Amino acid sequence: MKLLIVGLGSMGKRRIRNLQHLKAGEIFGFDPRADRREESAARYGVKTCESFDEGMAWRPDAVIISTPPDQHLPYALSVARAGVHFFTELNVVDDGLDALIALTEGSPLVAAPSCTFRFHPSVKRLERLVAERTVGPILYFSYHSGQYLPDWHPYEDYRSYYVAQRHMGAGREMVPFELNWLTWVFGRVTAVSCLKGKVSGLDVDIDDLYQCLLTFDSGVNGMLLVDVVARVATRLMRCYGEDGVIIWDHDIRSVRAWSSPERAWTEYPEPDPINEPGYLVAEDAYIDEMRHFIRAIHGEEQYRYSFAEDREILNVLRAAEQSSHEGVVVRP
Repeated sequence: MKLLIVGLGSMGKRRIRNLQHLKAGEIFGFDPRADRREESAARYGVKTCESFDEGMAWRPDAVIISTPPDQHLPYALSVARAGVHFFTELNVVDDGLDALIALTEGSPLVAAPSCTFRFHPSVKRLERLVAERTVGPILYFSYHSGQYLPDWHPYEDYRSYYVAQRHMGAGREMVPFELNWLTWVFGRVTAVSCLKGKVSGLDVDIDDLYQCLLTFDSGVNGMLLVDVVARVATRLMRCYGEDGVIIWDHDIRSVRAWSSPERAWTEYPEPDPINEPGYLVAEDAYIDEMRHFIRAIHGEEQYRYSFAEDREILNVLRAAEQSSHEGVVVRP
């Protein structure tokens, strides 16, 4: 295969590593910034170019769009119109999304929005335990995801890239990232109540804290807390069922389930991870996501997440923001 990476920042370089790990084929990279092209060529031995048209002239079999979020959909529309399979990173800006859905629905193209944490080993375990009612039907959960914004990219000023812009702000971006897998585990969100705002001294005009109360069509209620101010990175989930509790602690890389009938804990540790220096999250889920995308192109699997579902997630984000502004419960 010939694969074009659009955007050679942090995620673009990660996707190069993922695809090289999979030995997926010949990789090309496009970025308007010369420093990113030079770094990618030096570190990974890929050919690069400074214009998107030049990249498409290589006639790629698939395009991976790893630009800032406000550029995802313009590139995706262009690639889809060219009849090429494509993948985008997490979407938080939806201008052009409805046009993309109309263009790709029912087409033979693999149009693949990112759903990385659906491939995370502990999230997969959690989904299975919930589906199998290991602790009985789930009643409610609390989940906290937080990481200090300057630690996201310690090699650059956090004020200098897209997470510092209000419409793509880091807190706002992480809400759909977490909703993506929460809706896979618990179902569609039917109601949301939210308080959001800026609580820290970070030198950016963004909301750095989102507190969301969610109701799902499965009957589960949940509290989602997302922040970009926690000085110790955390992901901690507690699911309370009729007959026990399931706990996922990202720090200790395991899921534990306590069953009331047995009055005992069962632990499900993650396998040893594939780590990249400087990154807090292991590479495994990203590699598995790219493997799934490649297999979908080859017709071996059906891509497990759609842009129509992405639209539903962004509708929940907008509902949460409306709730915070108006002080009401909103049904997306």
